[in-house]
Amino acid sequence: MTVLVTGGCGYIGAHVVHALHEAGEDVVVVDDLSYGKPDRIGGAHLYGMDIAAPGAGERLAEIMKAEDVDAVIHFAARKQVGESVEKPLWYYQQNINGMLNVLEGMKEAGVHKLVFSSSAATYGEPPVDVVPEDVEPMIPINPYGQTKLFGEWMARACEQPYGIRFCGLRYFNVAGCGPVELEDPAILNLIPMLFDRLKQGKAPAIFGDDYPTPDGTCIRDYIHVSDLADAHLAALKYLDRDERKYDVFNVGTGEGTSVRQIVDEVKKVTGLPFKETVMARRAGDPPQLIGSPKRINEEMGWHARYDVDDIVESAWNAWQANPEHHIDVETWKQQDA
Repeated sequence: MTVLVTGGCGYIGAHVVHALHEAGEDVVVVDDLSYGKPDRIGGAHLYGMDIAAPGAGERLAEIMKAEDVDAVIHFAARKQVGESVEKPLWYYQQNINGMLNVLEGMKEAGVHKLVFSSSAATYGEPPVDVVPEDVEPMIPINPYGQTKLFGEWMARACEQPYGIRFCGLRYFNVAGCGPVELEDPAILNLIPMLFDRLKQGKAPAIFGDDYPTPDGTCIRDYIHVSDLADAHLAALKYLDRDERKYDVFNVGTGEGTSVRQIVDEVKKVTGLPFKETVMARRAGDPPQLIGSPKRINEEMGWHARYDVDDIVESAWNAWQANPEHHIDVETWKQQDA
């Protein structure tokens, strides 16, 4: 099988490319390299392009035909909640146009399997503690989440007229690292942001400690990126079935961890005696998001293998293996204490 991965040079994408190679599949990557790096995809054939640009649908169709692509895994998108609140029109342009062009390319090339990188941000502020896929109401509270939900609708609408089999994976907070060379290249997620502040000798920041949660900080379902990569391979196999009860799945652990608990775990794993600082809430952040993995457990036989300890330790090992990031623990001092 040949799989085209959009955004395959990025953090999650590169882990999925690695897992596909380990499974013996051929991989083609399309990436604009705005965050990813081309040395992260092994022997995959890389096409550099912006999938949201005019004419990208036709170009994607050409690539799919030339490479004899059997399936698409679509990651390429903008993903910062706060940024989406500040730049909503840009997020609509980037994420919705990108999805439109991927689907257009698949239609023209006759490619019929799509795994879509969706998000728990589609749920907004759900009325339950642990969220099932069919929770109501489902109202995203930021433009990022809106684009992901609309992306699901777009893919679903293409099933009947174009024969595109679609599976959307709604994941929660992705963290950790597999092979150390696949470290998260962007400082956009919580754990790399904490490490980056420590590298600068500054206090890691907690955005808001007045949420209606036990310790006042946001609670999330943290999923190890290697577990997530395995879920994408399981989703590809699921799309081979003629009978499929569902087309969207949570990918999570069903367990919630607060930001302060993550900070405490970072203290334990790194051994650095830092003091954190509390800053104002970020726009668009719900207090709690925990996903029920029951559906994917039962339908695909997928189960998370790693816990938060594994996540933080693997992320720290990858951070320390990078000469540009490495922190000398013995001599480290907090400059703004």
